[in-house]
Amino acid sequence: MRQFWILLKREFLRLSWVRVMTPIAPTIVLTFLITPALAQLSAAPPIEPPQPLPYLSQHQTLGTVTCASSLCHGSIKRWKDSNVLQNEYVTWSRTDKHAKAYNKLLNAQSQKIARNLGLKEAAHESKICLDCHAHSIPVERQGERFKSTDGITCEACHGPAELWVKSHVEPNASHARNIENGLYPTSDAASRAKLCLACHFGNKDKLVTHRLMGAGHPRMSFELDTFTEIAPKHFVVDKDYSERKRVWEGAKVWAIGQAYAVTDSMDILVDEKQGRDGLFPELVLFDCHACHHPMSEGRWKPKTAFGPSVAPGLVRLNDSNMLMLRAVAFALDANAGERISNQTRKLHRAVAGEGDARVEAMALKKVAADLVPLISERTLDINTIRAIALRLVDDGLSGYYSDYAAAEQAAMAISSVGSFLGKQGGLRNTANFNDNLRKLNISLANDERYKPQEFIARLRDVRATLVR
Repeated sequence: MRQFWILLKREFLRLSWVRVMTPIAPTIVLTFLITPALAQLSAAPPIEPPQPLPYLSQHQTLGTVTCASSLCHGSIKRWKDSNVLQNEYVTWSRTDKHAKAYNKLLNAQSQKIARNLGLKEAAHESKICLDCHAHSIPVERQGERFKSTDGITCEACHGPAELWVKSHVEPNASHARNIENGLYPTSDAASRAKLCLACHFGNKDKLVTHRLMGAGHPRMSFELDTFTEIAPKHFVVDKDYSERKRVWEGAKVWAIGQAYAVTDSMDILVDEKQGRDGLFPELVLFDCHACHHPMSEGRWKPKTAFGPSVAPGLVRLNDSNMLMLRAVAFALDANAGERISNQTRKLHRAVAGEGDARVEAMALKKVAADLVPLISERTLDINTIRAIALRLVDDGLSGYYSDYAAAEQAAMAISSVGSFLGKQGGLRNTANFNDNLRKLNISLANDERYKPQEFIARLRDVRATLVR
């Protein structure tokens, strides 16, 4: 059953990789193959990385071949007496989409995007493309065996290995020591969120802009826990792992990912470079379908999830991550939920000209950032997760997922928190939940044909399986 779930998740990634404006939300099949370590939710705060994101590190990147020896991480088979698999390079090179990221720039679609943008270089030579399709770093930080053609490599996620390549194989090696030497702490949910969102969502340094999408780039669709589960596993969470690193339940990974998606989007919104495109703001931060729909469709609604709509005819910020984060906040602390609601409402009005958008965006960023330690430190028990799940569903039943982006995020969120409930025995009938979630995802098969009423009808069925 576990293998079936993983295959379905990987199929979702395959579809999302090639789609253009037709994302398909993942279907989740719940499993109960959970180790004692996974059942324990630590109350330790998230690790704040002592070094910057890997592409900003000042250390030398040695190159993927450094890790590829059969005596290192390039073994065909898992080693029996090792505390790591030793076949991580093989898993990455054969099955991980990150290894093929550079090659995507060589296909006809990528070359057409480059031409449409009027880039001086081909896609595989242009920094705007290489920033997320390769480990894009300055020449002076490239070791002799570094190749950008390797795509998103080991060091693109785990950090340049100049210092830690030796320390991580020493007899007395420790995870903490490796991090001191520049290993990026991907096992920490907050650090992983910042890392993955940098490309799959965007930040002040790199972003799939509205121009890029207009040139033919697929619409970005990302949720941290879902994509963590989709990725081919090159580690095992066992006793040794849990002794060296913190084990994170997927529901927390999802929640922290939502918080950082909000903080990063606020940084982009106010950034003088990324937040503007000539006279316009950067439109990728706004709801795509506020504009991309037939003019004969009267989509404007006087009521939104964050209060009365400012006015018809306005391009509305994409607030899908704020909606998800609000569901978490209300379950943890009602006052925190109100702060998210109030500050998002203020931001919407400021963007429409009723206030200082920069001030309100930075205020919302702080509210979201303050939630990260709260999420990290709080034990998310079955009642808290059920409250989050019901809030997510009830927001939809209230009509707050009329835009596709919110519905898409909600479906992935319900998958994540539903998985937790299933593992903890919190669902009356797992099969019914899976079937109703599958039908919910079918209603999201094509964003251009999304029908909110159909999604709401499916949500009602999902809700019935969440209530005990």
